[in-house]
Amino acid sequence: MDRYQPNTTSPEKEEEAVSKERSNTASNVVFAATAITCILFALTIFSVVMPNRITWMMDRPQASSYAYHIDGLFGLITYLVGFWFVLSEIVLFYFIFKYRRKTPDQKAEYVSGEEPHVKPWISMPHILVILCDVVLVVATIFVWYKVKQTLPPTKPENVIKVIGQQWAWTFQYPGPDGKLDTEDDLYSVDELHLKVDEETRAAFHEAESEPFIYHGKQGQPVTMSYWKMPLEGFESPEQAKHWAGLAINAAQRAKR
Repeated sequence: MDRYQPNTTSPEKEEEAVSKERSNTASNVVFAATAITCILFALTIFSVVMPNRITWMMDRPQASSYAYHIDGLFGLITYLVGFWFVLSEIVLFYFIFKYRRKTPDQKAEYVSGEEPHVKPWISMPHILVILCDVVLVVATIFVWYKVKQTLPPTKPENVIKVIGQQWAWTFQYPGPDGKLDTEDDLYSVDELHLKVDEETRAAFHEAESEPFIYHGKQGQPVTMSYWKMPLEGFESPEQAKHWAGLAINAAQRAKR
């Protein structure tokens, strides 16, 4: 015959167990809802915001062939971090209001964060933040590869190739064979040289410009038909167009 064992659990402990179970359930619900919201938010960014970068960048001109991808990376960081900032501030002020002191004799409760029913509220947001970090790292690597490893294709009508770097501009010119991306190409850093012929050489000389000179295989100086952009061309867009136009005309005459 089984003996009857009375329930020795106090009402306080039963209430605490029920509270912990509700906390675990609530943390799982919050985690699922936040994860779904993040996924929908990310899909919205990639499908609506990212393809319209020029619009959300306030129609500012893009000065390089990589600006589209760089602007997209900045937009992704701004919207993703902004989303978490707004969400965390809403949760923070909600908890401040909900768990405010309601009676003068109410004491604050110390929470170490090691309780089983509290850990999910710490670990789950960490997991979501790490996932967002992974997205940002992947996007950053993609843009870095585009900028550092992938160069625009060389077109037949290209006269020179300009490569923008962090602290310098590199200019690539066709060598004696007159073609870009060959072994005899010439390079200069932070000095733009423009195509010059007999009709335009005098104008460049009067502007105190200098020709591009390099040393050949036997050490002899070789003067190319490229002269430095005059200083006035860097101070005025109109002057830059003027000198660039002279160079384009000289290049077109050289192809005849």
